[in-house]
Amino acid sequence: MENTMENANKGFIPVMLTPFLSNGKIDYNGLTQITETYLQAGASGLFSNCLSSEMFELSPEERIQVIRHVVKVVNGSVPIVATGTFGGTIAEQADFVKKVSDCGVEAVIAITCLLADENESDVVFNDRVYDLLKQTDQIPIGFYECPVPYKRVLKPRQLGDFVSTGRVIYHKDTSLDLLQIKQKLALTENHAFGLYDAYMGHAVKSLKSGSSGLSCIQGNYFPELIVWLCDHYDDEGLREEVALVQQFLINNMEVMHTIYPVVSKYFLQKRGLNISTYTRRNVGELTSEVVKAVNVLFDDYATLRSDLNIRALLS
Repeated sequence: MENTMENANKGFIPVMLTPFLSNGKIDYNGLTQITETYLQAGASGLFSNCLSSEMFELSPEERIQVIRHVVKVVNGSVPIVATGTFGGTIAEQADFVKKVSDCGVEAVIAITCLLADENESDVVFNDRVYDLLKQTDQIPIGFYECPVPYKRVLKPRQLGDFVSTGRVIYHKDTSLDLLQIKQKLALTENHAFGLYDAYMGHAVKSLKSGSSGLSCIQGNYFPELIVWLCDHYDDEGLREEVALVQQFLINNMEVMHTIYPVVSKYFLQKRGLNISTYTRRNVGELTSEVVKAVNVLFDDYATLRSDLNIRALLS
């Protein structure tokens, strides 16, 4: 399969939200709206069934239904990756990887912290990765250093070895460590592979270092801004504007992480999406204080978007 997510092609891969109805069931009309919002913003791919999607709060059947729905809405316009490992034996995980692959995704994502316990060695982890690759035919695989239930960050050499098999084409990096990212990029060079950075604190430096793009929760507030950054991070004529965007993302890191994803759903409501703020994950209440902070963020972003002349996708 030709990999459309390589490091040469900078782009934004949203970590997709799952909207729910007020009764807690999946809101598929809302999921269509959210998917189309990412596409209209210029996303170069989508990461379905991830932590932002509340994947641990979905049943196995719901996970497949959500992925299929996204694949149907996208209709081949951009590649999709989706999580396919949720614990159990490697045989059980391989079985679900195949089910996710059958939905029509570009790669199936393995959660690093679910392949080995926190107290298990890299040797054990590596053996399980190779076993998973062996049991999943030629399905393209990716990794996600998901922070739940604990964060297991791949060492550069590990990632390099996995990518050299030709089976691993995608990596969502949450190391927050630019030096590690540079080492990972050096060891995976000249392979059909893309590294996407989750950390917006060093987004511009990461893109300049050679990462494929960004895959961050900030894209669940203003996806077109993240696309703009991927398009213009190295534009000499826009250095001041790029620095302004980078600082905006840093300054607003805390408010965007507070009771996430409730806050991002509220923000998207303000942008005109007909979705609820309901989440299955217990992250806290949308207090008047949090609402006030998000309202300020909304206004500040409107000003920034105007300054950058970014087209408003929604009211």
